[in-house]
Amino acid sequence: MPSNISSKGSLREAEESARLLNIQLETIDISGLVESYEKHLENIFSNTNKGITEENIQSRIRGVLLMAVSNKFGEMLLSTGNKSEISVGYTTIYGDMNGGFNVLKDAYKTDVYALAKWRNKNFYKNFKGPNGIVVPIKSLTKPPSAELSLNQKDQDNLPPYGLLDEILKMLIEEEKSLDDVVKSGYDYELVKKIYRLILFSEYKRRQSPPGVKLTGRSFGKERRYPITNAFFEK
Repeated sequence: MPSNISSKGSLREAEESARLLNIQLETIDISGLVESYEKHLENIFSNTNKGITEENIQSRIRGVLLMAVSNKFGEMLLSTGNKSEISVGYTTIYGDMNGGFNVLKDAYKTDVYALAKWRNKNFYKNFKGPNGIVVPIKSLTKPPSAELSLNQKDQDNLPPYGLLDEILKMLIEEEKSLDDVVKSGYDYELVKKIYRLILFSEYKRRQSPPGVKLTGRSFGKERRYPITNAFFEK
C-alpha cells in the first residue's frame, strides 16, 4: 500500500518478501486516498502545519483497507507492532494497530531482528515457509522507519533500539524505578522521556489486540496502569 512517501527500497523488499515466502502480493496505491483525505480536511486544518496527524492518516487508510479485505475474505488481520513500539506509543491506533491478533506484541524490536536473522539461518521440518532466507537482508540492515514522512527514521525521536530495549526491560520486566534505572548508568532525561511515553500510551494498549506471551510482564492483565487523572504526570 505505497504512498508518495514510500521508498523504492521498501517496495523492492516487499516484493522480495512475497517471492521468498511464495505468497500472493497485491498492491493498492494509497496516494490518491491520502490526497482526498487531506482535501476534505483542508478547511478544518487551515493555518496549521503538517505533522504527525497527516502522517497517521496514511496508516489509518491502510488499516481501513486491510480490515475491508479481512471482512470480505474471512482471514484474520494480524497487527504488526512489536513490544518496543507498543511500549512507547509508536503504533497508530485505528491504523497499524488494527487486527484480531498480534504475534509480535510481547517481542522487543531487538528480539524481532534476532529472530529474523536466526530464521534465515535455520530450518526445521515443522516450520512454515521454505528453507533458507525468508526475510530480505536489506530489511534487517537499513535504519528502521515507519515511512510516514520524507526521510523519516525511528531514531529521529527515539534512541537506538538496542538502548531503548535495555531501558524498557528494566522499567517493564524488572519494574525498576526511574532512579534505579538512572543509577545503572542511563541519562535521566532519556529515562524520564521513555517512562512517560510508556505511561501515556496505556490507553492505546487497552485497545490493542491480544498476542503471544513471551516475557514475564506482557501487556494486559500482567501490567496495567491507570489512564485517567493525569497519572502519567506524577
